[in-house]
Amino acid sequence: MAGDKAPKRRVERYYKKPATQDDQRKKPRMAEAPKTVVLGARKGKPDPLEAQDPFPGAPAVPEDQLAKYERARKAEKGMNIFSTVKKNLRLQEKKVQSAVSQAARHDLLLPEEEGFLEADDGEETCRMTQQDIANMVDITSASKHFNLLLDQFGPYRIDYSRNGKHLLLAGRRGHIASMDWQSKKLHSEINVMETVNDVSWLHTHTMFAVAQKKWLYIYDNHGVELHCIKSFNDVLRMEFLPYHFLLATCSSKDFLQYLDVSVGKQISSVCVRAGRLNVMCQNPHNAIIHLGHHNGTVSLWSPTMKDPIVKMLSHAGPVRALSVDKTGTYMASTGTDKKLKIFDLRMYNAVTTRQERRAAGSLCYSQRGLLAVGTGHLVQVYKDPHLDHKGLPYLYMSVKGPVDKLQFCPYEDVLGIGHGRGFTSMIVPGAGEANFDGLECNPYETNKQRREWEVKALLEKIQPELITLDPTQLGEVDAITMEQKRQEQVERMGFDPYEKTRFAPRHKLKGKNSTANVLKRKKKVAYEDERVEIRKRIQKRDWEQKKSATTKVQQVRSSTLDRFKK
Repeated sequence: MAGDKAPKRRVERYYKKPATQDDQRKKPRMAEAPKTVVLGARKGKPDPLEAQDPFPGAPAVPEDQLAKYERARKAEKGMNIFSTVKKNLRLQEKKVQSAVSQAARHDLLLPEEEGFLEADDGEETCRMTQQDIANMVDITSASKHFNLLLDQFGPYRIDYSRNGKHLLLAGRRGHIASMDWQSKKLHSEINVMETVNDVSWLHTHTMFAVAQKKWLYIYDNHGVELHCIKSFNDVLRMEFLPYHFLLATCSSKDFLQYLDVSVGKQISSVCVRAGRLNVMCQNPHNAIIHLGHHNGTVSLWSPTMKDPIVKMLSHAGPVRALSVDKTGTYMASTGTDKKLKIFDLRMYNAVTTRQERRAAGSLCYSQRGLLAVGTGHLVQVYKDPHLDHKGLPYLYMSVKGPVDKLQFCPYEDVLGIGHGRGFTSMIVPGAGEANFDGLECNPYETNKQRREWEVKALLEKIQPELITLDPTQLGEVDAITMEQKRQEQVERMGFDPYEKTRFAPRHKLKGKNSTANVLKRKKKVAYEDERVEIRKRIQKRDWEQKKSATTKVQQVRSSTLDRFKK
């Protein structure tokens, strides 16, 4: 029929030979299935014409790299345990060793040197402009330098999320915006119609806190108001402690307050008794809060203490800005005396002092130890400020308005500058950490990974009572207290339970090595030493009773004439 479709031509496979005239005369039969050839399978002797691997097997890994990733201890060979347990231990050890070797091999891919700018002879890196740097780098890196002209609601406070992907902008006159600064995608934009003093992301980029004129507010990433916390009033500065889920705030009413965002409860409220608090930073190493005061002092605070842990005199005038590096070793501070000082927090002494032309109003340390200083319209970035106090800055830039806040973007060579006329993103080569941990802060995480990480972080939340000046003390063993407790236990029990090794029953056959029988044999010798001590005490008591009974019998048999006996 004309309407019927023409039959499709059958496709011939590559393994079928073209039919000849002799084959057509023969009776047709079903084509045989092709044989499966497994690549790499060898039977018998190898083919001499086949290419051979000159370096067979996995490459060797140096022992120092293996020791760097070693996490577990191997089981002892002479352990008297069940065969099934031994088999499971061997399997687990193989998995651990495989993971260690893979991590050590991939360690070669991690860059060990920072990508700082290197100037030629007779040149200085501070003379290189952002346009020069953008012309030399690739297109993706060049797009990280941009300006946002926002001259109606400034000056602007900024905050990057922990993974460095999201940016939060807050103008003094009420404008708040959250965005993905790399793709320039705007998440939300609102105007609260009142003064905004500070802004901070919480544990994820789906919530952020805003210190408004009167109270503290919590918003989501769509700009919807979630909470209004009226017990936190007149807040000027905020710092979020990610491992403790604590939001630390300082107010104009001279109060330092801590809010647990996981349960919405106020943990601590301390009256500092030092006047208006508008200078604040945190130590990323130990989660201690640093406060700067108008009398030139810097105080260190913990949520469990009603008095400052440390109080140090840093400047001859009021403190204007503070910042602590990632390792918690150095603290940078500026004051109205126009001095930039770097303090060693291990000794609380000034390491270097730099005299500035004007008092700096903002400081920030990068993940690689670079220090950004904002003075008026100028931004200077110093490399190794604790070593050199007279050299030229590493980079130099002038912005369109007075600088209000500086912050380095985590895991990126970018410095965010919030100023009076908007926001500026500055490229600073070598500022960010290139080797990030995807289980802690993943810049490429999906929504499912973010939810899983949030649950895990809540389960592993550190309690506020564990915030101390020296966090390494939490992992140490108190040998004095342990020895004292052991002596008290020996005096109480009458013997030392840790004096000898534990009893290991001999393996028996024919069903006599069941768990119940092994437990019974352990119980028989568990208190053998105690039984010996009890027998000795009983024998001593019987001997004393027998001796006292003999003395009484002798006293009864005595007469009045015994006193004349010699």
